[in-house]
Amino acid sequence: MTNKVINIVTATHLREHEIRLVFDDGTSQTVNFKPFLQRALHPDVRAFLEPGKFADFHIAHGELVWGDYDLCFPIVDLYANQLEKQGLQEQHA
Repeated sequence: MTNKVINIVTATHLREHEIRLVFDDGTSQTVNFKPFLQRALHPDVRAFLEPGKFADFHIAHGELVWGDYDLCFPIVDLYANQLEKQGLQEQHA
């Protein structure tokens, strides 16, 4: 089994907290970050609910990044469009 590295090649801000991501294998996802940001407990993460701050992202080394890695997500989670691990949350509920 080979572990192919997946990179983001384009990221387009669609509306509010949604970004359309295109990966180097041709796969694309529209990711809604708002639910994750609203559930975040840390104020530095919740600050990205502010539209201007959220819209100030870029791609660095194939990753979606805000600031100097002030906020970023594992590519595997973006690729699967699954920012939160539901199974883990349900186990602790």
